[in-house]
Amino acid sequence: MSNNTINKEEVEKFNKIAKEWWNPNGKFKPLHKFNPIRIEYIKNNIIKDFNILSNDKPLKGISILDIGCGGGLLSEPLARLGADVVGIDASSKNIDIAKHHLKTSNLNIEYYDKSPESFSYKKKFDVILNMEIVEHVEDIPQFINQSAKFLKDNGVMFIATLNQTLKSYVFAIIGAEYILRWLPIGTHDWNKFVKPEKLEKICNKNSLILKRIDGVKFNPFLNKWSLSSDKSINYITKYKKG
Repeated sequence: MSNNTINKEEVEKFNKIAKEWWNPNGKFKPLHKFNPIRIEYIKNNIIKDFNILSNDKPLKGISILDIGCGGGLLSEPLARLGADVVGIDASSKNIDIAKHHLKTSNLNIEYYDKSPESFSYKKKFDVILNMEIVEHVEDIPQFINQSAKFLKDNGVMFIATLNQTLKSYVFAIIGAEYILRWLPIGTHDWNKFVKPEKLEKICNKNSLILKRIDGVKFNPFLNKWSLSSDKSINYITKYKKG
C-alpha cells in the first residue's frame, strides 16, 4: 500500500480542462447531466439515514466532506440544501475554479487543495462523498482508508464509480470518448475501473458496511440519467461506518 493516492497523470488531465467545470456544454457536459440524479440520491439517502424532516433546507446541520470535489458541481447544490460542506481536490486548478465560482453563488463552502492523506481537519463528518473519483486515484485501498478516517461512527460514505466489465469498456470509453465525444479521449482508463465486489472488500476492511448499491444509466431519448438495476457500467453505493 502506497502513502500517496495521487496519480499525477490523472491530476494533470483535470488541470488542463479545469476552466470548463461550470460550462454545461463544455468538457464536463456529461457530469452536468449526471448531477441531478447524484444530488437526489445523496439527499434522499441522508434524509432517510439521519431521520430528517424534509423542508427547503433538508440537509441543515449535516456535515459533508466532498473528496475530489472538482470545480464544486456537487458541493454547491448540497450547500444550497443546507449542508455544511468542505471540498478537497488534488488539483489546485480545480480548487481555484471552485473558489472563484463561490464568489457568484453566495454560499459558505471551505475548499482545500489537498488529497485525503495530506488533509487534516478539526472534526469528523456525517457524510463523505467519493463520487467519480476512485477510478482516477493511484491506490484505491489507501484512498478509501484515508477517506474513512474523516467519517464519524455511523456516518455514511457514498461512492460512485464505473464497473470493470466489457460493457463499461464499450460504452464508457469507446462510446463516450471515441464515438459520441462526450468526454475527452483518455479521460478514463478501464484498468482503473473497479468491480462492486472488490470495492466492498476494500470498504469492509475500513469498517464500512454496504447498505445500498444501485446502477445508474443514461436514457438517450429522455436525455437524462436515472437509477437502474443494471450495475454493469455506472453504479453508486452507500456505505455506513460501523
